Amino acid sequence: MVNFVQGNKIKLLHNGEEYFPSLVNEINRAEREVYIQTYIYEYDKTGRLIGEVLKSAAARLVRVHLLVDGFGSRYLPKEFVEDLQQSGVEVMFFRPKISPWTFKKNRLRRLHRKICVIDAKIAYVGGINIIDDNNAPHKDPPRIDFAVRIEGPLLLQIHDSVRRLWRHVAWRHLKPVEFAPVLRETQSFTHGINAAFVMRDNVLHRSDIEKAYLIAIGKAKSEIVIANAYFIPGRPFRKAIVDAAQRGVKVTLLLQGRMEYFLMQATQALYTPLLQNGIKIYEYHKSFMHCKVAVIDRNWATVGSSNIDPFSLLLAREANIMVLDSSFSQKLYEEVERLINEGSHPVLLDDWKNAHLLKRVFSWIIFGLMRLFLGLIGFSEREFDKS
Repeated sequence: MVNFVQGNKIKLLHNGEEYFPSLVNEINRAEREVYIQTYIYEYDKTGRLIGEVLKSAAARLVRVHLLVDGFGSRYLPKEFVEDLQQSGVEVMFFRPKISPWTFKKNRLRRLHRKICVIDAKIAYVGGINIIDDNNAPHKDPPRIDFAVRIEGPLLLQIHDSVRRLWRHVAWRHLKPVEFAPVLRETQSFTHGINAAFVMRDNVLHRSDIEKAYLIAIGKAKSEIVIANAYFIPGRPFRKAIVDAAQRGVKVTLLLQGRMEYFLMQATQALYTPLLQNGIKIYEYHKSFMHCKVAVIDRNWATVGSSNIDPFSLLLAREANIMVLDSSFSQKLYEEVERLINEGSHPVLLDDWKNAHLLKRVFSWIIFGLMRLFLGLIGFSEREFDKS
């Protein structure tokens, strides 16, 4: 069951242009501790800015903990990391061994979640890495992504989670663990938002995010809108949205139209059966869409790091915020609608079946190769179909 907590203040943040100024402001106000856990930390203008505010916080004797993924942040300059450490910032890499020639499941268990916690009072959760919005191929328009800023009782769970993961990684690195003393008394806001912190790991929470989606989809009465960058769901998820469409729920998918990686084309192998069951599909082409959000019946919403694909649902550490609130859900719904109206193209069944034979054949080849790859690293077809 999803553990919803009442009394939270949650603000939706659109792209780095809203996210990073808010994050920098809170880090500059930090008094005791800062945690940042991210998949990508890029050494660009934004990465250098965050580095400077982290060093400034450490100079004020704030305990600063930066945990980055060994693969996603593999290009982070050694000199930059050493400068952070010499300035008092504690830096660790999650699974730094990234050999591409070893087909081992553990090498692919990445830290994909994006969480920041300041003084156990403020948290940020979403899909935004430490990277410029404009740091995109071919000088494309800024990538699209979302995060949320959180205050309230939900901080207790989020704070526990970041500390627990830091302790786990420190133990693997044979490093001592020292936590700053913080006052863990969070304010509960009158008329606050009912929300849950839902994560995925490889021990106790292997399918929590997917189950939360499936429960919400199963209860949908009128409309489901999903905007997801990498959408290759297993059989239960596909069945859930098809069943919803067949009982009269309007189901809309906003998917990535610009393919960063050829494996993303496996998504298109699913187009025909989804379209045949009345599900509307839009491809976003204006820029790179990196978001992982959904709105159901304009009352349930989620913002987070988890894609709906085998990497997120079977391997990575992820974190999403689930919200039960009509006002928040409506705002997110309007943002997704704007993306559909301003930057996407509809995928129509007749056009897809009649004009895209090569695309359809290639997508099934890629889909088959993806399943083969999952088998090589130790996942059976049954495990993928259960995801």
